[in-house]
Amino acid sequence: QVQLVESGGGLVQAGGSLNLSCVVSGSIVGFYDMAWYRQAPGKQRELVATITSGGSTNYATSVKGRFTISRNNAENTVYLQMNSLKPEDTAVYYCNAQRFTDYWGQGTQVTVSS
Repeated sequence: QVQLVESGGGLVQAGGSLNLSCVVSGSIVGFYDMAWYRQAPGKQRELVATITSGGSTNYATSVKGRFTISRNNAENTVYLQMNSLKPEDTAVYYCNAQRFTDYWGQGTQVTVSS
């Protein structure tokens, strides 16, 4: 059973930083393409960043240059470093693993105050 557990969310002022972590258990994270999504109240879930099993990354336009996705396969963990946070980054952030099917974490709340 593949399980994803996110952590690192919290309350931060605009311009601040947070580093989200996603620990994968039940499998080897190196097998998976990984992603971070977010969902703000009243909005659809949106893709924030992706990193393939080979290490290629891609970002939503709204976060490019501010967020960095990375993976540590030895620790079975994927990270999302978020800098220069804005109030519009406020959302629940979800970790996603994809290999034949999708796996999701429970989400971690990020709140950015103005």
